[in-house]
Amino acid sequence: MKSTRRGFIATTATVGSALAISNGASAADDSKKLRLGVIGVGGSRGRYNRGGAIARQAAKFATTVAVCDVDDRHTAEYAKEFDEKHGLKLNKYRDYREMLEKEELDCVTIGTPDHWHVPIAIAALEAGLHVYCEKPLTLTIDEGKQIRDAVEKSGKVFQVGTQQRSSKDLFLTAIAMVQTGRLGDNVNAYVAIGGAPGDGPFKDTEAPEDLDWDMWVGPAPKAKYSEERRRFFRWYFEYSGGKMTDWGAHHIDIAQWALSPGETGPVKVTSKGKFPNGVPSGFNWSKFLDGEISLPNTYNTATEFHIDLTFASGAVLNVNHHYKREGDNVDFGNGILFEGDKGRIFVNRGKLEGKPMNDLTDADKKELEEKVIELCKGKKPGNHMGNFFECIADGGKPISDVWSHHRTMTSCHLCNISLMLGRELKWNPKTEEFDGDDQANKLLSRKSREGFGAKVATVS
Repeated sequence: MKSTRRGFIATTATVGSALAISNGASAADDSKKLRLGVIGVGGSRGRYNRGGAIARQAAKFATTVAVCDVDDRHTAEYAKEFDEKHGLKLNKYRDYREMLEKEELDCVTIGTPDHWHVPIAIAALEAGLHVYCEKPLTLTIDEGKQIRDAVEKSGKVFQVGTQQRSSKDLFLTAIAMVQTGRLGDNVNAYVAIGGAPGDGPFKDTEAPEDLDWDMWVGPAPKAKYSEERRRFFRWYFEYSGGKMTDWGAHHIDIAQWALSPGETGPVKVTSKGKFPNGVPSGFNWSKFLDGEISLPNTYNTATEFHIDLTFASGAVLNVNHHYKREGDNVDFGNGILFEGDKGRIFVNRGKLEGKPMNDLTDADKKELEEKVIELCKGKKPGNHMGNFFECIADGGKPISDVWSHHRTMTSCHLCNISLMLGRELKWNPKTEEFDGDDQANKLLSRKSREGFGAKVATVS
């Protein structure tokens, strides 16, 4: 029954999904729309994470049939909203494995905390589903290899939620400016992504009764509950990577795409930075991330940093919590400065500016528009979620596929590993290892708590 129904969906997807994309939530024939399960919905007001927001975006293009969250409040709120607004009775789950086992789905959204992204995504792919996953996709470089292999094996569409890749008038145009030579040669990028807090220690408390805290912790080392640990999980290396994998997943992605379209990643990383006071000097991060030693309940990701990622071409991607250049009128806390022999441009989510932009002719603008379409693999930019469903319909590659995102996240993780070890590292982008550096290579992966790793795909 499952394979027959999915075969029918495959033949009708081009008509049904294209219709959904063209007119949003008002596609007339629900029987031609894909069946969607949403995992991690963050509550009606987006508490704790953006899962609810991306699930609602996906609901414009598919029929939501099931919702899953480890917090019963989130599940109930999301299900109630769909009942009141759309008259849909959603099946509710706490465990994503049970949902994947019982439901007849075609696609899922994943909006959980970061440390759960890859285990859930691999399980969904093994269940034969298309996947839209919130960024950052991975917790380690090894996870990137795992999810890349799983996508290749599955043949399914996999979109990562780095929406800046769909921003035609800002980030895509900035990339086009660099790649069409309008900044000249020897282009480097200077990125600022903001610092992180270093607060703590925090008091451990009892977890809310409607939250399955052990499942929330999942593959990470066992830990007691605190509101800070849950709400601000991005500042704990156990669950995320601080600002490096939060905003870095956006800005490092755009900068690397512009500077290195044909390479697999940097070859060297140098860094200096600061960690919160709760992290001792010379700390053994490998043992900590494997759950063998512990830290006080404090934020533990880097609070300040200045990092150079150097590519084989000689291009440098400079990553900072805040970037300032004395005497040169350059000072910003969030954004990307591209600078080459012929000039410089600055881009963030609010603007794209610089003299090279002011000097564009109509012919230049037309060429840039054509380059943007090329960057988008022939598709019209603008709607990131729509791009996911369009690719399901026509079998194309999404704008933020697993290959490009693994390359971006590798750079983000390299930044953190260099900060952890406090020294320069040499990276081999072909073998995806540090040459002759056992200490650094130990940080490419980490142990998962038994019963929660990426290999767990079904429930009995």
